Formats: sequence, structure tokens, C-alpha cells
Amino acid sequence: MGENTKDLKVALWNSANVMRGTMGAEDYKSYLLGLIFYKYLSDKLLYSLVNLLDETADTLDDALEIYRKNYEDDDMRDDLISELKHQISYVLKPELTFTALINKINSNTFQLEELSQGFTDIEQSDEIFKDLFQDLDIYSTKLGNTPQKRNQMLSNVMKELSKIDIAGHEGDMLGDAYEYLIGEFASDTGKKAGEFYTPQPVSKLMTRIVFHGKENVSGFTIYDAAMGSGSLMLNAKKYSNKADTVMYFGQELNTSTYNLARMNMILHGVPVENQNLHNADTLDKDWPVDEPTNFDAVVMNPPYSANWSAYKGFMTDPRFSIYGALAPKSKADYAFLLHGFYHLKNTGVMAIVLPHGVLFRGNSEGKIRQKLLEDGSIDTIIGMPAGIFYNTSIPTTIIVLKKKDREKRDVLFIDASKEFTKGKAQNTMNDDHLKKILDAYIRRESIDKFAHLASFEEIKKNDFNLNIPRYVDTFEEEEQIDLREVTSEILKITKEINSSQKLLLEMLSDLVGIDDETEAELQESIKNLMGEGE
Repeated sequence: MGENTKDLKVALWNSANVMRGTMGAEDYKSYLLGLIFYKYLSDKLLYSLVNLLDETADTLDDALEIYRKNYEDDDMRDDLISELKHQISYVLKPELTFTALINKINSNTFQLEELSQGFTDIEQSDEIFKDLFQDLDIYSTKLGNTPQKRNQMLSNVMKELSKIDIAGHEGDMLGDAYEYLIGEFASDTGKKAGEFYTPQPVSKLMTRIVFHGKENVSGFTIYDAAMGSGSLMLNAKKYSNKADTVMYFGQELNTSTYNLARMNMILHGVPVENQNLHNADTLDKDWPVDEPTNFDAVVMNPPYSANWSAYKGFMTDPRFSIYGALAPKSKADYAFLLHGFYHLKNTGVMAIVLPHGVLFRGNSEGKIRQKLLEDGSIDTIIGMPAGIFYNTSIPTTIIVLKKKDREKRDVLFIDASKEFTKGKAQNTMNDDHLKKILDAYIRRESIDKFAHLASFEEIKKNDFNLNIPRYVDTFEEEEQIDLREVTSEILKITKEINSSQKLLLEMLSDLVGIDDETEAELQESIKNLMGEGE
């Protein structure tokens, strides 16, 4: 783990501890991530300004001083603002930058109104920033009962976050922060916060599956209908050789999480024209309905066994109608799956994470599963290890779907349940684990104790039950015990014990008690060791 990642985690831990006394994790998570993003935008502005003016600044304070000097120059200000908006799409007054606010905090002159004005100025800079900070109510009584307490609360949090070197952070800043906060604090709320975040190893595996053989495709489209923080989709940047051309389509019901995904897109430098995000209920009303509606890849980690309306009218919805049944009201798993599959191109690949129950539950789910298998839509079933997701220890499965013809209806089963490294609170998967799974997926052939390529007829004989142990035999026979060898070993150990006991008694017999009482205790101990005691 790099120093910058350590600094991020330390700052988040300290910041969360400042806030957790007055509110739950779900609330302070939004504040912390929003403030990190504000710092990111502020720091980016100052660095951009220094580069624009071809100046040199060793610290953010140096950059702020350069900005302030040029901003106060009447002949420079308008051109400077215009160029900054052109380059980064937003602008902040020097006194509203995160660095300037920290200086005011240190001099006890900071006012909440200044932070509020900074939020407003960014939101009004460009359509892409509209309502981005709407969930950060800095006047909420959750932060304190009086303006002074609220001011002090946010001052303490911002001082902790000021220690993060955002420019030097490698990887997914908001994703790393989000993952850390869920892992450390989400249980405080009693909510299933973890259902929105896909651990990076799982995300990496899913992305590599949907990108296999398509790494050089320009204009690749990827869709996540339960996108959460957007981190699952954003893995596309790592595995596409045409990353700047990838088009992102995502939908999220929770407004706070939707805004987090928007921040994540901006932080990752995704061009505005490549972002297509929507804040709504994926199952209630289909989206997208305007071109494009079908995608090269669909990736999803929806909330497991969630409730949904299962309204009878959905039987005429083209997403669900051809399957002759709807997912149960108490288990929307197949509703999410069918929605995503509906939006997959004929040449595309879909990877979705769901609980194991979808592989064998009956009734309407069994009917949907059978239709998918008869159509050759289910390509691969990967059984994942237990304990790798936040806030749930249940084992999960990755289901890979493709729109194949009915002549190719075999299904590859991979039992990856043992591919993990044991952790104290959570199990993890490393690159070797992922490579083994991906290689098996690509080879698409049976591997003893690990993978099995099942024909449609075999699956049909199993009544379309896809429970992995039916297809992958991982049973290991116990090693035969040689009783003669065991007896010999017991006799050898007994002999060694007797020899050691004899030596101990000889040593004790040389001892003499310092008085009658200790001498009596010593003799009693010797008798007990010799088996002569009571």
C-alpha cells in the first residue's frame, strides 16, 4: 500500500471519528466524499492555474498566492476566468478554494457560508455540476445544534482531509475512499451499505470478462443499471486500449450515490459527452429508451433479493414478457438480470453478481432460468468465495450471459469458492486467483475439481438446476491411514515420554526441601509423577 493510500485512510478514519458521534455512517459518508471531491476540484484548479501561467509552485499555498495575485489584477481576471472555464469547466474565487478555507480555519475566521458559496459557484459553472452537492446540508443539526458547533465540526473534518495529497493518489480516489468507509464504518448504520460497492477483485474479473477480445474496440459502450458509485463501470478505463472513447451508461436509484457516481466520472477525467447517467428506479421504468439502447457490455452488482412491485403490467414489458413469468416481489434478482440482458447487444457480454439462490430456486425463477437456458443465453456460472463482499458473508455467483444461437447451449461452470486469501474481517482475492478463473473462462473446457463444461442435455436432466456442486465435483478423498505406522508412532512417542519422565524423576530426587513442609510437598510431587499418589 502506497503512502498516499495510507494518508487517505488515516484522514478518513480521523474525519469519520469526528463525525460519528452525532450521525450514522450513511450520513457522514456523504459529507466526507463530497468534501474530498470539493478539495479535488479546488486543487485541480490551482494546479491548472499554475500550468496555465507557466509558473512554479512547490505547495498549494504557493499556487493560491499566484492565483490571488493574478485574480486581483483587473487586466488579467476576465481572461483567467474564461480560460479556466474552458479548460476545466468551473472556477472558484481564490478565497473559496479549499486551501484558502483551511487557512481561515487555522486563523479562526472560517464561516460556513463560504463553503456553501463554493458549492454553489461550482454547481452553477456548468450543467455537469448541477445539484452535485445537494446532499451536503452544511446547516444540518446533525453537524451540531448551533452554528458555532456546526462550524467547528466541519472545520475539524476539513483539517483532517487537508492532509490528503489528491494529485499524488494512484488509482480510484473516491472508489478507494468509499470502499474504506464501507469496510470500517457502514455496519454502524445497520443498513446494507455494502450492496452498492463491488470489491475491486470482483470488479476487475467482471470487467476483464466483458472486455475479453474487445480491448481495441473504439467507442465501446458499457452499461450498469445499478451503478452505485460508478466504480464497477469505471474499471473499463483500465482494460480498454481505447479508454478515451468508452461510453458510460449508468442508472442509480439513491440520489446521494448517483451524485457520487457523477463525481467519480469527473474525478476520472471522463469527458462530459461520454457520460450518460440517470437517477431513477431501474425496474420501475425502462431506461435508456433513446438511442443507443443496447450495449457492448453490461455489468451489474444489484442489491441482492431486493423487493420490487412485480406489477402484473410488467408481463407486457418487452424486458420480461418473453419469459412467461416475473421475478417474485421479495426477490428482484431476475428482474435486474433480465433488464440488463435486454439492453445487451447481440455481440455483447453481460456479467452480473447475484446470490447463489438464483441458480436453483424454483417457481417463477425456475421458469425464467429454464427459458434463458433453452435460448442459450447463460454462458458461464462462476461460484465466488464467501466473505469477499462488505456487510455480507454469503457466497455469490457471477453469471455471464450472451445472446447466442440455440445450437450452442452448453454452460461452463467454474467453482472458484476456494480462490481467496483468508482475512480477519473480510476475505480477499489476488491476481493469481483471478488469472486462474479468467484462464478457465477463456479455455472453456473441463478442469478436474475446478471447472466443467455441461451440455444442454446434462442441464436438462438436472431439471435446469444450476447449483454448482451438481456439475463440479470438488470432493477430495481423505488420505488412507496406515494403522501399523500410526501404532509404531504411538509406541515411539510413549517411549520418549517414559524416558523424559524417568529423567525428570532423577532430577527431582536430587532436590532437597529447605524445611519440612517443602520437603513433604516435593516427596508428594514425586509420588504423583510415579503414579503412587491418590
